[in-house]
Amino acid sequence: MTGGIRPGERWGTEASGPSDFDVAGSDPALAAVVGRGLADPLIRFNPGRGSDLARAVGLVAGAAPAGMALPLDAFDLMVDGSPARRVAVNSIVVGVAPDRLRPWHRPARLSVEIDGAPVEAGAATTLVVMNGQYLRGLDVSPRGHPGDGVAEAQLYALPPGARRAMRSRLPGGAHLPHPAITIRRAHQITLRAPQPVPLEIDGAAAGRVTGLTVTLHPSAYRLLV
Repeated sequence: MTGGIRPGERWGTEASGPSDFDVAGSDPALAAVVGRGLADPLIRFNPGRGSDLARAVGLVAGAAPAGMALPLDAFDLMVDGSPARRVAVNSIVVGVAPDRLRPWHRPARLSVEIDGAPVEAGAATTLVVMNGQYLRGLDVSPRGHPGDGVAEAQLYALPPGARRAMRSRLPGGAHLPHPAITIRRAHQITLRAPQPVPLEIDGAAAGRVTGLTVTLHPSAYRLLV
């Protein structure tokens, strides 16, 4: 499914046989299983209440799967040049997350390339890379789809006075479009920062980074729903 799904196409197939992994809990827990490297694993996921990926695909905690396997995309991350593989299934945030952005936060002076092309990011406080639609239940990427073979990159460069209004519109996705939020479809994102900046992976704090490469892998696994 490297070309992504098309309007009107059926998404998913009937599952046959047992799942390769059973996972319960958070999106990072799901990502840890995807990161084990098994080719095209079938995963049964019983999500916790905070799972943004489950919300995006309509998976309800405790519900018995209907027997459909959805091919879902995932991110591979290279952090500060480390060869250790890190995986995300839903979202990556560099800098201050949009729902936490306040007037006193300053631009991170990021350098960003998306699919090999530089993107102006000097005034940005935040880079958000979405595979799914939601971040902490907020509709950060209204057009996001975790199985369409493409990610959405958002660069937030809002002036301090515009940040409160932006936050108030996040729950329903009405913060977009915005003249100070740059949006790009993306398959690979490379970032550099002159000073360490916060990194968040699938809604969880993941330290600070000065360099990051994010690569989308279409159809990295199948989720049983």
